[in-house]
Amino acid sequence: MFPLQHLNISHNMLTSVDSIPLQSLDTIDLRSNLLQGSLPIPSNSTALFFISHNNLTGEIPSSICNLTSLIMLDLATNNLSGEIPQCFGNITSLEVLDMRHNNLSGNIPTTFINGSSLSSLNLHGNKLEGKIPQSLTNCKQLEVLDLGDNHLNDTFPAWLGTLPKLKVLSLRFNKLHGPIRTSRIENMFPELRIIDLSYNAFSGNLPSSLFQHLKAMRTIDPSMGTSRYGGVRYYQDSIAIVSKGFEREIVRILFLYTTIDLSNNTFEGHIPTIMGDLIALRVLNISHNGLEGPIPSSLGSLSLVESLDLSSNHLVGEIPAQFASLTSLAVLNLSYNHLEGCIPHGNQFQTFENNSYEGNDGLHGFPVSISCGNDHVSGKNYAVDDEESNSEFLGDFWKAALMGYGSGLCIGISIVYFMMSTGKPIWFARIIVELEHKIMMRRRKKQRRQRNCRRRNNH
Repeated sequence: MFPLQHLNISHNMLTSVDSIPLQSLDTIDLRSNLLQGSLPIPSNSTALFFISHNNLTGEIPSSICNLTSLIMLDLATNNLSGEIPQCFGNITSLEVLDMRHNNLSGNIPTTFINGSSLSSLNLHGNKLEGKIPQSLTNCKQLEVLDLGDNHLNDTFPAWLGTLPKLKVLSLRFNKLHGPIRTSRIENMFPELRIIDLSYNAFSGNLPSSLFQHLKAMRTIDPSMGTSRYGGVRYYQDSIAIVSKGFEREIVRILFLYTTIDLSNNTFEGHIPTIMGDLIALRVLNISHNGLEGPIPSSLGSLSLVESLDLSSNHLVGEIPAQFASLTSLAVLNLSYNHLEGCIPHGNQFQTFENNSYEGNDGLHGFPVSISCGNDHVSGKNYAVDDEESNSEFLGDFWKAALMGYGSGLCIGISIVYFMMSTGKPIWFARIIVELEHKIMMRRRKKQRRQRNCRRRNNH
């Protein structure tokens, strides 16, 4: 009879493991139960230990560092408190350490040593303080680092750029401050695909020197297909990001989902033109800062971008016409700036609503106003010169509507269509369906009145 090596009793309603033998097991999976009390410690032979999404309390005992074979440790989403044992940095076999969403306090361990196998470190959503330890540069295999939603007080850790495999960096919701400066190292953050520095106190200009190093964001890698996820068989990395106006947790990090979020800081100055070179971006959020000047037309080169948020800054000038070519753009937020001029036409711009532009009194065109002086459809210019021409059109419009009511719906609509095809404002096409509905309803009411009159006469 073979000895038991793997135990998976996850997603049940267990409240205790006192009667469950945890010795001599290679894999223990107790995730998503109702376990209470202190953290149970398995034997030294355990390599994979998953006990997240329970109700564990108390501190993490330092004896857990005696598990010298430990490869993955998942303690996420419990109520564990106290400090993280410093000895975790000495476990060279450890590849995944997930302690997110607990009540851990104190400093992050500073003892990460050379030869560390750590590829994923997630401490998101705790009460950690102090600085980001520079000993993390010894973790050359590190791909995912999430220290978001803590109380860390430090400057930007540019030295993390030396990590050759780092793909995801989240430092959001902390007390990080000062300008973002990069070192003179030639190849920094070469594999970085997600960087989230939102909700801090970073200041100064947006870091052009950082953007020019982001090699993975400057090229579209066809090999980064939909099957490329962070994590391995028993564990999947996750990260919370804001995309398309909503915060969501990506349970399996899709490395194709390239993101820059620098929102809710105190950045100032102009948007660097070089940001247009980051053509692999899917999400760009630099809202709620003090940015000024025009929107660079180079952002129109972000052909894959799905969510673009430049709101709540001091941007001026016109919306670049190049934005009309962003056919992947699903969410655009330019609200609360000082933009003016015509809103671009065509493609995705036909789908955006008023809230994309509110707070910019100088903007005109759909959907903010009926026309913008020049409307472009199918390469032709349809000009509305002044209020007098609009008034003249409205008179012709109602004449056509009345003709439709008196002579038949099809004739009236045909006359209106003729008006449109001979150069009248193209925005009328947007309300033609409403016109048809109103005419039809009036016709039906008239028919009902006539029928009622006949019934009364017959009686």
